[in-house]
Amino acid sequence: MRARWEAFKGGDVGSLPVIVGVIAITIFFTSKSNIFFTAVNFSNLIQQMAGVTVIAIGVVFVLLIGEIDLSIGYVSGLAGVIVAELQVAGSSHDYPGLIAIAAAIGAGAAIGALQGSFVALIGVPSFVVTLAGLLIWQGVILKALGSEGVIGIQDHQINDVANYVLTKNTGWIVAIVFTVGYALAAFGTHLSRRRAGLPAGNVIVTTARVVFFGGLAFVAVAVCNHYRGVPLVGLIVLFLTVLGAYVAGRTTFGRHVYAVGGNAEAARRAGINVKLIRIFVFMISGSMAAMGGIIFASRLNSVDLTAGGGTILLDSISAAVIGGVSLFGGRGRVSGALFGGLIIGMIANGIDLVGYTDAVKFITTGVILLAAVTLDTVARRRQAAAGR
Repeated sequence: MRARWEAFKGGDVGSLPVIVGVIAITIFFTSKSNIFFTAVNFSNLIQQMAGVTVIAIGVVFVLLIGEIDLSIGYVSGLAGVIVAELQVAGSSHDYPGLIAIAAAIGAGAAIGALQGSFVALIGVPSFVVTLAGLLIWQGVILKALGSEGVIGIQDHQINDVANYVLTKNTGWIVAIVFTVGYALAAFGTHLSRRRAGLPAGNVIVTTARVVFFGGLAFVAVAVCNHYRGVPLVGLIVLFLTVLGAYVAGRTTFGRHVYAVGGNAEAARRAGINVKLIRIFVFMISGSMAAMGGIIFASRLNSVDLTAGGGTILLDSISAAVIGGVSLFGGRGRVSGALFGGLIIGMIANGIDLVGYTDAVKFITTGVILLAAVTLDTVARRRQAAAGR
């Protein structure tokens, strides 16, 4: 607690703003609508926030190296178009749903590699490259759907991505597996740090963390089972978040990403291939955008000319920033995408239930985003003053 307090005074606020935000939003909308705090709405919220959250995972990696990707909205829309086109029954390219999904994700990764190459190899600012990408991929979507306008998705494997619900027993199994896996990872890290002679922290704190997150998993499953069961898309979001967190926090590649975001020139002098790191990061962003687009298309069972448009871009970037990822690079966690996506989803969900207009939704999200960036700016100044 003492260490946490000292870090807080030095500008490291951790997850406190997000926790306070989630509690405040829950209390407010629960007081306004008796539907908000129910099992039915909880399951709906998981499905509503999934697409934006997955895209935000890719945004986190881009922000960590101090870059920006403005094309993610229409990359997600293009992935939805690809997956819909490849499953059209009776056509010359009638592929199974899993093949179509893999092709769409591959296309997103290829787009990310292309745009990342302009940034890393030529030196064009990422803002310009991805802004051009935004226009280009929007045009490709309009061109692909120009004669049809809309494509229905009939393949059950694609539609199940966002709409399938696990059986109640399967939900409990997932909670058990998650808790055991988290416990093994937490205590394994604790033991390995002790053996290496590094500060390992208090084992009681580690135990409390395992109990808290394990209990959270069981509570979530219990609430979902009170309605129909755990949505498969929630499991997908959790898996991608854990995978992204592992890549960023436990691999050499992840350490290089933070190093490039902290000081690209110092990273280059240390022998890190900065150009390759940037290309790979944009590939991750493109892949996650594609997966998010597949979730959106699956949820609607179709794609149309508006695919990738609306507030997808701004919501995804806002989710990453609200989750505590710095716009200045080098600071933040992948789990921030999950927390930020939760806040964005709760605001949209609650406003729709209460019956407020879209104007209120935009204003509220904008105020929260401004507050998050302001908090990040102040925190960085305090950390610099504290020599961190």
